[in-house]
Amino acid sequence: MPSPTGHAARLVLAVLLFTFAMTPVAGAAARRPTPASAASWTAQPAVSGSGMDGGRPYFYLEGPPGTVLQDRLSVTNSGTAPVTVRLRGADAYNAEDGDFAVRGGKGSTGTGAWLRTAAAEVTVPARTRADVPFSVTVPIGATPGDHPGAIVVRSGDRSVGVRVQLRVGGPTLAALTVEDVTVSGQTIHYTLVNRGNTELAPRITVAADGVFGTLLRREARTLPVELLPGQRVRLSEPWRDAPALDSVTVRLRVTAAGGAHSEATARAAFVPWAPVTGGALLLLAAVAAGGYAYRLRRSRRRPPDDGGPGQSSGDQQHSERRHLVKAGAES
Repeated sequence: MPSPTGHAARLVLAVLLFTFAMTPVAGAAARRPTPASAASWTAQPAVSGSGMDGGRPYFYLEGPPGTVLQDRLSVTNSGTAPVTVRLRGADAYNAEDGDFAVRGGKGSTGTGAWLRTAAAEVTVPARTRADVPFSVTVPIGATPGDHPGAIVVRSGDRSVGVRVQLRVGGPTLAALTVEDVTVSGQTIHYTLVNRGNTELAPRITVAADGVFGTLLRREARTLPVELLPGQRVRLSEPWRDAPALDSVTVRLRVTAAGGAHSEATARAAFVPWAPVTGGALLLLAAVAAGGYAYRLRRSRRRPPDDGGPGQSSGDQQHSERRHLVKAGAES
């Protein structure tokens, strides 16, 4: 097996010779490079000499820790003037909504940090394709599994990322969880987390049951997300025919290749607050009016108070009787 040193030596040689790998599409005199907005260029995995791997959508590299893996990137300038592009490696990650994104600057610690292109800057003549060699040196201590990355090609205000799918040899684990399930209006929100070391294409099943029976049943379908190792995404599920009044249990089940699966539930109460609030206000108003009318009727039925201040009529009669008894005794 060739040693990493031998691979590195071949890469140095490729740096010196890569300009000879430029394949003219049509003859054109060299001119000053123009901004990307004025040039038409593309970047993609190079086609091998046999042409058997034509049309590769991305790079796929695989090897154990400690190896050096090599391939070539093609930058094709179909415009009428030269274009200069800059090249760098970058780690890939999932944006919050699940989209595939790459890290900028020096934020890479995986594939982006292990990747080296034969040149950091390449000028491609008009109507010409330049094949740029690159290598990925897998560290001795690299963890097994998928390490997604990209080669970022930039010119002017235009940037293109060519995906690099690197798999480091060793045990792989597919693990997936669904968390933080909530219901808000006509939308079910949830979070997916890849807790393994391989990329996953999750499938989801959605169900909801209310007090009076089944409200929602959606068969398993594949989500439009490539969930990268160690990444989490926040997704949502529309529910346009959600009930107006019910107590609901929502259940989500997710699965993926390799035996990954998870399930989570959430409870939600659907209440038409506007009618309920209006009815409650009317009820309170009716109770208040009834109480006022009752107090008013009681005050009208009460007999007049003929006694002095602080003395009721009954107390006054009792006092008069005691006075008469006392007067009779004296006589």
